[in-house]
Amino acid sequence: MTVSLRSILGIVATAAAVAAVVGGFMLVDSPAEARLKRLDGRRVEDLRQIASAVDGHWARHQTLPASPAEALAAVEWQAALRDPVTEEPYPYRVIDARQYELCATFDRASDAPPSRYGDPFWSHTAGQQCFTLKGRERGR
Repeated sequence: MTVSLRSILGIVATAAAVAAVVGGFMLVDSPAEARLKRLDGRRVEDLRQIASAVDGHWARHQTLPASPAEALAAVEWQAALRDPVTEEPYPYRVIDARQYELCATFDRASDAPPSRYGDPFWSHTAGQQCFTLKGRERGR
């Protein structure tokens, strides 16, 4: 049985293509991993918007709102108040006159160092993480 040059080149080309695909997944996240990162990014952005609305409420009233929905209603803009997957509300709890807790459940730990640019949500662990925040004037 003779193997032609065309057959050998076909086998080599197929092996190279398979190696490129496998190597690509090793260098770049798989579609599932990319989805998890995108969802966690959405959660971070949701928490930022909720915290901004709570800060706005604090700036106007010097009190914390009873809920994120109350803070958002006052500024008449929309933010996601629910997790994009479970559709459960992000947990929010007033701790004292100025401090509150805002939580989310993340699919994976972040790769970022803690408090990048002063953003408490940027660095998080996998699973539920709660952030203790203070109502503050915007821009401070």
